[in-house]
Amino acid sequence: MRDTTRDGLAWDDNGLGPEPRWTRDPDIRAVRRVCRRHLCTAEDSSQPEVDVMFHADGAFSKLYRVNSVRGPFMMRVSLPVDPRHKTRGEAATLRLVRRKTGIPVPDVVAFDDTRNSEVGFEWLLMDRMPGTPAYYRWRKMPMAQKEALTIQVADFLAQLFRCGNLGEGFRGIGTLGTGPDREGATANGMPEPGPIVSSFFFSGPRYHYPIPRGPFSSSHDWLRAQLNVIIKEHTTALAESKDEDDREYAQNALRVARKLLRILHKVFPAIVHPPERTVVWHDDLSLRNILVDDNGSVTAILGWECASTLPLWAASQVPEFLRGGERETKPDRDRYTDVDNTGDTFGSDDELDDSLDNEGKTELYWIHLMEYEQTQLRKVYAARMRQLRPGWDLEVEEGALKVDFLAAVSRCSSGFYLRRIEQWADAVERREYLPLMEVLRVGIKKERVVNQASRATT
Repeated sequence: MRDTTRDGLAWDDNGLGPEPRWTRDPDIRAVRRVCRRHLCTAEDSSQPEVDVMFHADGAFSKLYRVNSVRGPFMMRVSLPVDPRHKTRGEAATLRLVRRKTGIPVPDVVAFDDTRNSEVGFEWLLMDRMPGTPAYYRWRKMPMAQKEALTIQVADFLAQLFRCGNLGEGFRGIGTLGTGPDREGATANGMPEPGPIVSSFFFSGPRYHYPIPRGPFSSSHDWLRAQLNVIIKEHTTALAESKDEDDREYAQNALRVARKLLRILHKVFPAIVHPPERTVVWHDDLSLRNILVDDNGSVTAILGWECASTLPLWAASQVPEFLRGGERETKPDRDRYTDVDNTGDTFGSDDELDDSLDNEGKTELYWIHLMEYEQTQLRKVYAARMRQLRPGWDLEVEEGALKVDFLAAVSRCSSGFYLRRIEQWADAVERREYLPLMEVLRVGIKKERVVNQASRATT
């Protein structure tokens, strides 16, 4: 049966998982008419038409730049990856963040979470924020500016922790505003968590799996649903596979997912009452979603499409732009190979592309420099969070095993490091905690496992 709720969307397999594709493009003339209807009044009839131009492709949307007599705006036209919920959740989250924090986010002018408009897709019209993605300025920013940016982001995230219908967050895991009523709000106008909007749950055929989508009352239920998605996916793949390598891969993934499911209760309690305390968490706080001015100060935080309320332990992670390998020694630039400078520098905001100026150095130098800077900036972030949230170090320490479990589930889903994830799960089952990243990097030596088993029997 054809899925008409997701008309306009197709999924291609790029070898690493499903990738969304538009089967038809939005009509830019319809986009212009909708923008004019919401941005122009009768008094504006003598003014020039609203000017709309394509800006960029997002992961699940197309962005259009809109210029009108009221100023600059952006319209996001979304693929129906999670019909109604994604657009509704983004609008509710942006409005809450704008109302309850000092985080610079776009003001939502209007949105349509149905397919009833002439555009034929869901859309959201919002302010166009000033600034340039930090991604394009990062290499030329002094370390002092990067430290100041990191402190700004820590300040913003601490504000997110405090906003909610409890004064200190929410109850339950899910996406704000995706409940059965349009606003998903309580009597005091505060949105509540509803079904979770996440690419993990809506990518490809996963959208149709008979799996709970939330809101989840506990970490146990949330992670159990994710593991059941993985088990369902690889059970299907095993039944349909005709290649021996594919069968072996599916069998390995199933074995690891079932092992993680078996030890789930050892890490997370199965019964939680009342629902678990949660906070708004930005799931993609990368340098592309942080806009900065010429001085490196943050002018906007973008990318709220899949932001949700997650447990406090999940929010004890560092934001995306600070995640990377450990490197305490700054790389010596002179020890790296010189190459032709083929990277393009950036000019105005209209001229951005994905090329970066490599300044005549091999990409390996920039990778190592980024790792060194991330290592130092993680210390800056932790120091600022300690100032803003007394007891932060304890929150991070108590959340470490849980964060590792979430990372193990994520990597199990993608099929990477299956053998070493299984080693880590076996250690947890033995009640031995080892940092997941350490196990992924070097594994667990067989002698250590034998020694553990020997001590357990004596």
